[in-house]
Amino acid sequence: MTPKPAGPPDGGWGWVVAAAAFAVNGLSYGLLRSLGLALPDLAEHFDRSAQDTAWVSALALAVQQAASPVGSALSTRWGARPVVMVGGVLTSLGFVFSAFARSLLHLYFGLGVLAGSGWALVFAPALGTLSRYFSRRRVLAMGLALTGNGVSSLLLAPALQFLLDTFGWRGALLLLGAITLHLIACGALLRPLTLPGDPQAPPRGPLAALGLGLFTRRAFSVFALGTALVGGGYFVPYVHLAPHALDRGLEGYGAALVVAVAAVGDAGARLVCGWLADQGWVPLSRLLAVFGALTGLGLLAVGLVPVARSKEGWGGPLLAAAGAYGLSAGSYAPLVFGVIPGLVGIGGVVQGTGLMLMLMSLGGLLGPPLSGKGLSQPTRSQPSSAPGVRGLQIPFPFPSGFLRDETGDFTASFLVCGSFILSGSFIYTGLPGALPSCGAASQPAAPPPERGELLPAPQVALLSAGGPHSTPDTTC
Repeated sequence: MTPKPAGPPDGGWGWVVAAAAFAVNGLSYGLLRSLGLALPDLAEHFDRSAQDTAWVSALALAVQQAASPVGSALSTRWGARPVVMVGGVLTSLGFVFSAFARSLLHLYFGLGVLAGSGWALVFAPALGTLSRYFSRRRVLAMGLALTGNGVSSLLLAPALQFLLDTFGWRGALLLLGAITLHLIACGALLRPLTLPGDPQAPPRGPLAALGLGLFTRRAFSVFALGTALVGGGYFVPYVHLAPHALDRGLEGYGAALVVAVAAVGDAGARLVCGWLADQGWVPLSRLLAVFGALTGLGLLAVGLVPVARSKEGWGGPLLAAAGAYGLSAGSYAPLVFGVIPGLVGIGGVVQGTGLMLMLMSLGGLLGPPLSGKGLSQPTRSQPSSAPGVRGLQIPFPFPSGFLRDETGDFTASFLVCGSFILSGSFIYTGLPGALPSCGAASQPAAPPPERGELLPAPQVALLSAGGPHSTPDTTC
């Protein structure tokens, strides 16, 4: 019998797990974001509308996020390693099956159901396992893993375009099937770790396995409601930021630069905020509420940017607003994962991660439809008047145009979705430690609590200046 460690190792093999989670993130969300490059070829080959082909990637995203609690439940029962390895096999089979598709229905099943189910089995277990390996450096490790999305998008987008031009969409999907087999290696690196807070026996019954009992905890219920509201606006810039830049009067490389600035700020902020959160100067729940609110304000700023005076300009105000949004949204990302162990305990972190992803997807179904009535038409490139945004895809058939049709631009879309994020951030203030209180001060949660209770730490006794008698430190 291997003795249980006193707590998470906070390093060592945990950095290998962080690298595996980085690759998992890149081969799931990063690949999914780049998949839109293949949609024009699919529409042309099957002689179907862009709307019909866009449902391929949309279905994959929906299955991946909605089925994440299933991946968490299986991981809780049999361990993350075999579940992630099976997910890698399913993902690869989905791409290989789709390479021989004879109709869009085959693609819906191959990429949407098979690959989407595979991604559902890999992402939540990998991030949940990473949380178990870290305590003091947990948010930094999360930020490092979550940068795999942006890095993968930068690398896979041009690589996928090269494969499409060289081998066609069938050959490209076959090669992507081979690439996604690396998820099996990532799963093999997820070494099991037994910790004192783990349950003595696996959960019995489907409801317990899915972790639905976590909603009986007040703190997690508050977190769930806030996360669902944040999800209602968080993903809107992924869909509408480039068209909004074009509507604001930018052309050429100006619109592409706006998207690039937001992406770079997002990636850099994940690491910086991870380091900042791990210092323990501010409770994680408070940081979550603050950066969530800043993300909402960033969206409001993006929506209120005036029209550029010159179409050949670089759109300084919109660049600044997009950069502010990217920094705040990137800071929010590792925090929403890093706070989960303090809410549900180290033994329920995998289940909590799966439920959080499902809640984000439910909120994401609400935000973009408010921005639209029609369906986004993904094309391989923008018109020739905007060469700087060639290859910029809108791969999801989110209804887009309702508010735009009513108002003439995307301003109302960003304002409404920014309000969703601000509402969710306000809900986060109901988490323990999110608001400063008058009374005995508590030390910041560093390392974060491992028993699922973001409760104030015991009263800290400080030596008074007048003598050896200790007095409680109070703050308001």
